[in-house]
Amino acid sequence: MWWQRSYEGEVFIDHRASPGLPEHIARAMGYDPKQTGEGRKFEAATRMCSHCGSRVILNPDRSRERATCLSCSSHYICDACDYERRQPDYVHRTLRQKMELANV
Repeated sequence: MWWQRSYEGEVFIDHRASPGLPEHIARAMGYDPKQTGEGRKFEAATRMCSHCGSRVILNPDRSRERATCLSCSSHYICDACDYERRQPDYVHRTLRQKMELANV
């Protein structure tokens, strides 16, 4: 049986033996400063967007639904790609198709 979470990765940041990240750096990287300070460890699931290839750290406290693309067999897409997908002039292309167009 196919399960959406089978595509998840994990990020683990251990500051139990370090001074941790300064608050401004933690915020710039998208982390909660309370979870990445001195003596803390941060653990979260990640997913890769099938449209742009970005790796997204999943916020377990998120209340709105995460986007999936039905054209990509219900694979996860990030919020930015979901916004693009909803535009009237949108042309569906997966990351692989975009790379082939760019001859990478």
